[in-house]
Amino acid sequence: MSTECNARTFDFQGLGSRAVTARFDGGAITSDAGGLLLREVEAKTGILRRFAACFTDHRDRDLVEHSLYELLAQRVFALALGYEDLNDHDTLRYDPLLAVLVGKSDPTGENRPRARDRGKALAGKSTLNRLELTLVGADARSRYKKIVARHHDIERFFVEVFLALHCAPPKQIVLDLDATDDPIHGHQLGRFFHGYYDNYCYLPLYIFCGEHLLCAKLRPSDIDGAAGSVKQLAQLVERIRRRWPKVRIIVRGDSGFCRENLLRWCEDNGVHFLLGLARNARLSRILGRELYEAKVQFEATGQAARVFKEFTYQTRKSWSRPRRVVGKAEHLAKGSNPRFVVTSLPAEELDARALYEDVYCARGEMENRIKEQQMCLFADRTSCATMRANQLRLWLSSVAYTLLMALRQFGLQGTEMAEARCDTIRLKLLKLGALVRTTVRRVWISLSQSWPYQRVFVQVYENLQRWSLPLPASG
Repeated sequence: MSTECNARTFDFQGLGSRAVTARFDGGAITSDAGGLLLREVEAKTGILRRFAACFTDHRDRDLVEHSLYELLAQRVFALALGYEDLNDHDTLRYDPLLAVLVGKSDPTGENRPRARDRGKALAGKSTLNRLELTLVGADARSRYKKIVARHHDIERFFVEVFLALHCAPPKQIVLDLDATDDPIHGHQLGRFFHGYYDNYCYLPLYIFCGEHLLCAKLRPSDIDGAAGSVKQLAQLVERIRRRWPKVRIIVRGDSGFCRENLLRWCEDNGVHFLLGLARNARLSRILGRELYEAKVQFEATGQAARVFKEFTYQTRKSWSRPRRVVGKAEHLAKGSNPRFVVTSLPAEELDARALYEDVYCARGEMENRIKEQQMCLFADRTSCATMRANQLRLWLSSVAYTLLMALRQFGLQGTEMAEARCDTIRLKLLKLGALVRTTVRRVWISLSQSWPYQRVFVQVYENLQRWSLPLPASG
């Protein structure tokens, strides 16, 4: 990339008797060479190619320079590397390393047909925004925006990748449900004020299985937090059982998902549930003796005290049948803190304490995964005018998360970063300075010799080379 600063010299504060001088003459240097590891993950899994198969491209292929796969790969790799905005791509299109990640055979862009495009191997923002802004009814006769996202296929894509990333069916899986706020600051379609979050926001529904993202559904915030969860669960469970007919499935969520239609659907479909139950005066009375015992223990020891009780309970109006409820009577320095969960799991399998502390409380890990998406992968950049476009932005972030999750699961195992968050992986492993030189037969990438995480990089590279996971065709 040529600039008017190339010949200029910058003199900074000296270092003892030495002058400190800088010039823009280092060649094609990238700060994202660690992204090569993400490209290896893609080569092993085909995650982005499977994602591209969820779109219909009506463009005239004879006039296309950037394929559908290349556009999606450019967008997703950039999100994973920390570039949240479409505007970033007007500069990123010059980066030969990102062009290598995307798979451009001419990573310098010197052979592009139009003179004004030469030196820019990748697409700019005006081309990339067609992914988000294409209307659902677009076809070959549409003028510019002709790439249609098939939403039903994208929803299936996430569960298909989840299934494919397992070499053998597990005996049991836990599906975690949660809703969170996605603040919006313009006048986007679906904009409503949410009293609990005290802002204008969307209310996306997330479903995870451990680290694996299975659902990221954008919704307006003027609805119940559990709205649509039964429909999403039914689709997920049907596809999971088609591949793993014997797997045991447990649905876990907070009290916002404790709704009769969800409980009844689980019972009718052989799915276990473990859900928070909002406390009320009747439940507190049932737990009264245990609350008193916890208070006495706290006063005697000065330490937080917990006493558990399980009982059969049925609401007076909303529930169709009695169900097993576990109550936690806890007393802290700030006072009494009772909590309740309802479950279909049998008492002989898990006692009250183990059910609450070991199984239910583990759902907090899902909240960390949602934070990773929103804080590290820009899932909250929903500033388009329509919900359809914003849903695609949420999915692009979700695919970037899926790619990084596969890197963490298969590349980082056995390393000091095996449990690192996405932004830590980006900072310590992907943000790697390198000089990129392109010849007729090879792309040379000279990595920084002073980089402190060389050993981790080597471990990850070797893990990925050993990893073999043939993915079945998308179904």
